[in-house]
Amino acid sequence: MSNNNNDVENAKVSDIQKGPEAPTPSGEIQTYWYSSLLQQVSVYGIAAGYCISASLLSIINKWAVMKFPYPGALTALQYFTSAAGVFICGWLKLIEYDRLDLLTMWRFLPAAIIFYLSLFTNSELLLHANVDTFIVFRSAVPIFVAVGETLFLHQPWPSIRTWMSLATIFGGSVLYVLTDYQFTFMAYSWALAYLVSMTIDFVYIKHVVMTIGLNTWGLVLYNNLEALLLFPLELLIMGELKKIKHEITDETDWYSFQVVLPVGLSCLFGLSISFFGFSCRRAISATGFTVLGIVNKLLTVVINLVIWDKHSTFVGTLGLLICMLGGVFYQQSTSKKPKDVKEVKTQETDEEQQKLLEMQCNKESNGNQKEAAEPEVGK
Repeated sequence: MSNNNNDVENAKVSDIQKGPEAPTPSGEIQTYWYSSLLQQVSVYGIAAGYCISASLLSIINKWAVMKFPYPGALTALQYFTSAAGVFICGWLKLIEYDRLDLLTMWRFLPAAIIFYLSLFTNSELLLHANVDTFIVFRSAVPIFVAVGETLFLHQPWPSIRTWMSLATIFGGSVLYVLTDYQFTFMAYSWALAYLVSMTIDFVYIKHVVMTIGLNTWGLVLYNNLEALLLFPLELLIMGELKKIKHEITDETDWYSFQVVLPVGLSCLFGLSISFFGFSCRRAISATGFTVLGIVNKLLTVVINLVIWDKHSTFVGTLGLLICMLGGVFYQQSTSKKPKDVKEVKTQETDEEQQKLLEMQCNKESNGNQKEAAEPEVGK
């Protein structure tokens, strides 16, 4: 009997010594490096997707608005495609998005209005000016966003190197404007409206993304659906409804391949940039997001120079490239941040990812039941 007891005790001691496969230090290091690599690949992949979408969207939108000269209707089609795409992909169980809620819609309404104005002024600017003019004013946005981040998002003031890079962007913009042979009051009025609306859009939507608690596809759905609901108001204010009715009576060939192709591509790329845009807003700062949009315009400039003659002079193109060079300098000036700031941001990112993983596990175990609390980023 004592021998049996000794055997049982020896077996227990052996099991305790083996342990429940405790992780080794090397295993923890491998897991850490794997998660870090996965996070970096995810961030760079999202940034690449945004660059490709944004670079081609400017050209495609210019093409579409030339064939379909109704900026309000074109943006409404883009809103509809993006919202319908989220609904269809959710119905097919390809994605998960936050369900519509009246209170959340009310909270998101100011962001949707600002988004609508920024995209509408974008289309009007492309209608009345060339792509280069659009890129130059797009390049000037970070100057005002940097101030807005400091005043309203409680970010520190940019460093001297950052201000020098922003001054480079401003200098290139001035050089372009002074040499723009296609200068018109209408075009630059829309350019200023675009500059103001985009500045407010980047700063305010950055705040909304970090506080409202919607996932990426939920942000895409709410943003585009609420902006679509504003379209009838725009039809009445801008008088576009009368223009459309007049074209219908003239039996304009809207269903031709030359019209459907650019309009359809603009809608698809609008959905793509909605997803990658909101993903980038989560991953990087508001000013960094705007500068990323500047740098990706290099591909737009190359395509614009190759496919048609709707571009600036040599000196104007030089000013445009100076703007983009300032964007590169800005990116370098903000990449070297104090160590403690990096550690805090890394810790916040890890906590956010942990909360997202916990939410995903809870959703899988509880079916379609939605969690009551969403991860709060940046608080």
